[in-house]
Amino acid sequence: MTMLDDQTTAAAPWPTAYPQGYAVVDVETTGLSRDDRIISAAVYRLDAHGDVVDHWYTLVNPERDPGPTWIHGLTSDVLSGAPLFPEIVGELSERLDGRVLVAHNAMFDWSMLAREYARAGHTAPVRQRLCTIALSKELALPLPNHKLASLAAHFGVVQQHAHHALDDARVLAEAFRPSLHAAAQGGVRLPLLECRPLTEWSDAPAKPRIGYQASYGGSGGGIGGGSGGGQASWRPSRKRPACPYPNPGRYRADKPLMQGMRVAFSGDTSVDRDLLEDRTVEAGLHVASSVSRLTSLLVTNDPDSATSKTVKAKSFGTPVVDEAAYTHLLRDVAPAPSDG
Repeated sequence: MTMLDDQTTAAAPWPTAYPQGYAVVDVETTGLSRDDRIISAAVYRLDAHGDVVDHWYTLVNPERDPGPTWIHGLTSDVLSGAPLFPEIVGELSERLDGRVLVAHNAMFDWSMLAREYARAGHTAPVRQRLCTIALSKELALPLPNHKLASLAAHFGVVQQHAHHALDDARVLAEAFRPSLHAAAQGGVRLPLLECRPLTEWSDAPAKPRIGYQASYGGSGGGIGGGSGGGQASWRPSRKRPACPYPNPGRYRADKPLMQGMRVAFSGDTSVDRDLLEDRTVEAGLHVASSVSRLTSLLVTNDPDSATSKTVKAKSFGTPVVDEAAYTHLLRDVAPAPSDG
């Protein structure tokens, strides 16, 4: 037997059930809610073994204010000349078609894409998604938290521009390849989930944004084009206004969140924590700094950790959901009951 034959025999066969190609996706958005929009998108196409085929990036005009520029750095001035989503849907579809969508907190990226496609009168050509947070759990990677930066550091991938869609997608593609190979060598089942596209869209009636900072640091309908690329042109005050709604009690899995519920967060999140808390306040929910018997819900990606919040949640019987489920719940928060 030759050395080549010996190496071939020793190598574990690639699982035949694994997908034939992947589209690693990252989108930056104006926020986290049902009516927020995509402002930039990047796709790295990978072959069946996780090797890069090509990559693509575009800005997208959201036709509204860009939201938290202190996170993504994209101002109204930068986005005003960008194409609308219907104008890039063909190029995007070409890169997604026939591939598994891969993203960090994939439920969020998929939800944003599905809504944009529905608004444009199209159907996203995606049938399955794979969340790299879920994959890292399947592989039992020794990560301190679920941030993309931690996954990247584990595999020695250097991030150059966090919250820039193209660099985030590159980093994730480079971290996904060794994760995929580790899964293949260990015979790990990939945590693939079905993507159910929206077939129609209707804009929701405008809702008052509770505690929302109306001014984004500039005049003329959006963020001003100040110096520094908009990175510090707006940031919400950390001193939040009191929630105007009474606490309706605990969250129940068979019902939506309701305005006035007290939501606590524990541990790291893949979405910027400030943005997640801002969206919580805008939806009419109360951000609780601690867990008590009055807490409606605890959001954590590490329910088995021994933090004071998770320990108290278990002792009080407080419902617990992870970040991905919570961002999904935030899409449709029920209004508080009227006094009458």
